[in-house]
Amino acid sequence: MGCTHNCSTCSSNCSSKDKQSFIEEANKLSNIKKVIGVVSGKGGVGKSFVTSLLACEMNKRGFHSAILDADITGPSIPKAFGVHEKATGSEDGIIPAKSDTGIDIMSVNLMLENETDPVVWRGPVIAGAVKQFWTEVIWDNVDYMFVDMPPGTGDVPLTVFQSLPLDGIVIVTSPQDLVSMIVEKAVNMAKMMDVKVLGIVENMAYFVCDECDKKHYIFGQTKAEDVAKGFDIKAYATLPIKPENARKVDNGLVEEIDSSDLKMIADVLQEI
Repeated sequence: MGCTHNCSTCSSNCSSKDKQSFIEEANKLSNIKKVIGVVSGKGGVGKSFVTSLLACEMNKRGFHSAILDADITGPSIPKAFGVHEKATGSEDGIIPAKSDTGIDIMSVNLMLENETDPVVWRGPVIAGAVKQFWTEVIWDNVDYMFVDMPPGTGDVPLTVFQSLPLDGIVIVTSPQDLVSMIVEKAVNMAKMMDVKVLGIVENMAYFVCDECDKKHYIFGQTKAEDVAKGFDIKAYATLPIKPENARKVDNGLVEEIDSSDLKMIADVLQEI
């Protein structure tokens, strides 16, 4: 009753105080070195886009990347990578799909008969599916797994925080003033769950004019650096609005997008 899920502040002497007791074991054939959650306090800020770019950036650096698409009701990772084949498997487990550059991907869209079929499931069933993507999929020799979470602080983010051995999270936001409050909710959830915030990405931060080559801050001046400092977050990044990027994602060509804007965050990931 009244549990905050922060065992360090709890006076009860219960088994749940052992954080490891919540962690689900990965498939016996899996080998995953680092697990990074990508979260946002609200929808529509480009979290799946940032997840994709982070996986691409670490892949370009010579690390084997993977994406576990935990956004069960709004899966967009396969489309961004142009992956449409169905997941396969054996008695040992499920085999993730691979992108053109070798990034492993697991998403509910790879298991549906039709990509456009809606997933009309209640919270506990959705959370169970996320656990299955961790326990039943064979993640072979993965250096960095990125978990694309649905927005907010509900069932699925809580399941990921409690059930997967997260090495840290990256928070994605947009420039509007209201979002700073929403970012604080995500930061506070990470603190409650004793998970480190590794970086913050401000998406849609500005637009570069084709004619004058000047940055225009459509939603107001960028606040990424100030927000990062305010929450003692080591790394931050600002991503521009680029119609060309949207076209590439729509056509399954996210791996062709320049991911160098995420260099500072990728450097932090490489350090861990």
